Amino acid sequence: MPTDPKNRLNRALLGLAVTALAMTACATAAQATPPVGPDDPPTSRSHVQEAAAHAPTVLGRAAHVIDTKTGKVYFSKKADLRLPVASITKVMTAYTVLKEARPSDVVKVTSGDVRYASKDGASVAGLRAGDRLTVENLLYALLLPSGADAAHALARVYGPGVDAFTAKMNAAARELGMRDTLYVNADGMPAKGGGYSTARDQTRLAQAALGSQTLKKVASSRSRSVSATAEHRAYSWRNTNRLLGKPGAVGLKTGYTRAAGYTLSFAADREGRQLAGVILGETSSTRRFQTAQRLLDWAAGGQR
Repeated sequence: MPTDPKNRLNRALLGLAVTALAMTACATAAQATPPVGPDDPPTSRSHVQEAAAHAPTVLGRAAHVIDTKTGKVYFSKKADLRLPVASITKVMTAYTVLKEARPSDVVKVTSGDVRYASKDGASVAGLRAGDRLTVENLLYALLLPSGADAAHALARVYGPGVDAFTAKMNAAARELGMRDTLYVNADGMPAKGGGYSTARDQTRLAQAALGSQTLKKVASSRSRSVSATAEHRAYSWRNTNRLLGKPGAVGLKTGYTRAAGYTLSFAADREGRQLAGVILGETSSTRRFQTAQRLLDWAAGGQR
């Protein structure tokens, strides 16, 4: 008996719909399993894969969360994807400075530092040419309001010169095993074609940075006031990191450029562990903090 053409068409359309639903389900499942990198030990890989179904949703382009003491990976999404990282570059700036400077060392701010920071919409700490500030206070100016003027002053002195200092940043990255990172300046602005890094590499940096008590103290401060002296005027800076004040939060740094989107290097002391992570390529400033908080809560809440 001949088949009704209309019935044949309906069956074909139904088959296509079922196939499309199956493909969507497979894609969703694949996305829900955070990828792991070749450096992760087998125990970390299996743990991440088993826990993936219960992990928080991360809408940023890449993310990575670890225990800084054991190296255990709690979450990983496209952790080896090279991306611009914006001002979380300044964590490496601070780390590189402290490899050779003492917090009590004094740096004189120049008109060139101020002029450099006034270009291209960079964040500034409002430094005044002629002021003489300790390295410690310049680190507060660097990490709290994300001052490109402070970054330039520190790079100029401890390069000496920005190009030489940037070379030191890249050398420090190699020492830390950050194989997929290239810095082009000390502030993270998209100059000279822009640099890049990965969520895994930046988490390695966070792990190292937290080993410096000075850097950890500065990055975990919600504000800093500096009284006027004969050497400098008064300053007051507030931290752009909205995670501070949450349970155990100890930093580290926010970032934003059009190319990078919203970025965040974060860390917290939770449940007897020190957790650190990075989110790159987020499209919402608020959501990066919310996501970081969920990742910290999830990692601290029994993901052992």
